[in-house]
Amino acid sequence: MGNPTQHADAPISEKALAPVLNALLERAKFYGANQADAIATHGRSLSVKVRDRALEDVDNSEGKDIGLRVMIGQRQASVSSSDLSTLSIDKLAERAVAMAKLAPEDPYCGLAPEALLQKNPQDLELYDDTQMTPAKLKSRAHQVEAATASVKGIDRAEGSSASWSSSAIYFKTSHGFSGGWRSSRHGLSGVAIAEQNGAMERDYAYEGSRWLEDLPSPEKIGREAGERAAARLGAIQMRSGALPVLFDRRVANSLVAALFGAISGTSIARGTSFLKNSMGEQVFSSDINIVDDPTLIRGHGSRPWDGEGVATERRNIIEDGKLTTWLLNCSTAKQLGLETTGHAMRGIGGPPGISSTNSWLKAGDLSPNALYQKMGHGLLISEMFGPSLNNNTGDYSVGVSGFQIENGERTTPVNEITIAGNLVEVFRSLIAANDLKFDGSKCAPSVLVEGLTLAGS
Repeated sequence: MGNPTQHADAPISEKALAPVLNALLERAKFYGANQADAIATHGRSLSVKVRDRALEDVDNSEGKDIGLRVMIGQRQASVSSSDLSTLSIDKLAERAVAMAKLAPEDPYCGLAPEALLQKNPQDLELYDDTQMTPAKLKSRAHQVEAATASVKGIDRAEGSSASWSSSAIYFKTSHGFSGGWRSSRHGLSGVAIAEQNGAMERDYAYEGSRWLEDLPSPEKIGREAGERAAARLGAIQMRSGALPVLFDRRVANSLVAALFGAISGTSIARGTSFLKNSMGEQVFSSDINIVDDPTLIRGHGSRPWDGEGVATERRNIIEDGKLTTWLLNCSTAKQLGLETTGHAMRGIGGPPGISSTNSWLKAGDLSPNALYQKMGHGLLISEMFGPSLNNNTGDYSVGVSGFQIENGERTTPVNEITIAGNLVEVFRSLIAANDLKFDGSKCAPSVLVEGLTLAGS
């Protein structure tokens, strides 16, 4: 897929990063490393922001980074640099080995078993070769702004932006794994300010996609930002009480994120998760299913292998309400006496961590309007501020704004509210709507939950 508005320089290929890793691993072995892995990345990003029909900011950045992890017996150390010169590579490897010799022993460190490494990676269509110029992005940002300002009740567009980025990554290990991929991302966002009788409300809209052709139009993003802000005019504070709460799909993914944090192998191995004793147990009702799939074509969180080179696969994390697996990298798998689930995340400056990929709560049968009817009287949450979660107990609280549900209908906008409860009870009562949309790496339809306490007026 091409575009007439292209940069003079084509984005770097992931294969162009391989030689520096070959040199890095060779020098690590020379200085005494028994095992090692290395990662190199190249990123390029461009974003343009406009305000009041004028250019406000252009952010154009590009950079390369390398990271090295070395192991000497059961000791390991990690180092990183943005200097790819021959001298820097030599010094980086020497420093990493010296650090590893002084590090405490870690019985769980090591490279991934060779049998688990990705042998036949799939093309996941993560890279769109359409590139954007500042002029093109500026035009798209102005289109977002104009659409926002056209909505009745909007005082001004507080800032509209368009962005594009591309990256290349290459990963190599001392026991033979080698490979990389390229990815891209296009984005549009708008912020709107609505005013009524001196009172002002703010809201936003954002969309991102791997491929430009999958991105909604600037006009759609602008109108959405304006309509959301205008709908919040006249907000009041609800009275405190225990009420059913509907999380709009824009914020419902935060519950999916909380689940994945609680089943991370790191939390389980440390015993710091409120779900640490829930493997195989009924965590949700039997009609709730949650999936993690790194193989989605053009997925926001897709990857052909994980941060240790391990082959990835789709997994039913919650199946008919039951928890089926932890999220594990090789280290936490060893600690728990299990096998990695392919959820290692490798950064530049440290050993592999853990992350989900494309995760979503499957849609239910009822529309959000049908759930309003089921609620009768309650709260629809459309925005959240500063969530707080006790990982040990599941106690949860967050500031929110949204709309009252009265007699099964969405009515008055509300703000300055805090909701609180325990995620163990929230998960058990959760009912999924049918409005799932794949617009991020963690997605959920609107969800209705009981067992929350509202603190308002």
